[in-house]
Amino acid sequence: MTYASLSLTLLFVLIPLALSKTLKLGLERDTMIATVRSVVQLLAVGYILNFVFASESVLYMLLMISLMIVAATLNVRKKGKNIPGITWKLVVTLLSVEAVIMSVLLGLQIMPATANFIIPISGMMIGNSMVLCILFLNRFQSEIAANEHTIELILSLGGTPKQAIHQQLMDSIKASMIPTIESQKTIGLVQLPGIMSGQIIGGANPIEAVQFQILIIFALLTCATLSSIILGFLVYPTLFNERMQKIVD
Repeated sequence: MTYASLSLTLLFVLIPLALSKTLKLGLERDTMIATVRSVVQLLAVGYILNFVFASESVLYMLLMISLMIVAATLNVRKKGKNIPGITWKLVVTLLSVEAVIMSVLLGLQIMPATANFIIPISGMMIGNSMVLCILFLNRFQSEIAANEHTIELILSLGGTPKQAIHQQLMDSIKASMIPTIESQKTIGLVQLPGIMSGQIIGGANPIEAVQFQILIIFALLTCATLSSIILGFLVYPTLFNERMQKIVD
């Protein structure tokens, strides 16, 4: 694809801009900001990856993954800013997910230990984990607010924080995992996944592309499970003080 043909894809930006203006949705500014940021960020990442791949340096690869984790943490942190220690809890969650996925893929030699494999897959896992953490925090805080009286009643009757919040925690973990599970039920029927489509467009054998995509979707399932459970069990104890009183609304 040439830069000239790429510029023609701006038509896909003009359409939502025109509809937003016509319907007075007020999304023109946000659409333009999103467009400019996506172009600048992707081009910057493209040049950075080109340098990292060419250097074959483990240090640069680790720095790239660290940058992904920091960016994901800063993005999710805004959703749980009233939760004590949310920043380190998110870092631990993202690092744990990355460590488990890479340990399996590299430890069992399922994929080569090279930057052009590790960085893209790490990006997919960290990005998916970020979304799952956001879904979990949104649902968990909503569940706590909706069941505040029930939680306080259980605590007043001598229940532990774990007993008081168990149902809300389980419901939130389940709710955050459902989108991943449901999307995998229709994969290949309703949609062709991005990485598989990219490989096919790039000229790869469709069977090989499918095999690689199966690896990704299985890893994403583990990613979804670990993200919700680890973050959930890190977050809930800090919602209570040493006297077993709820301190976060």
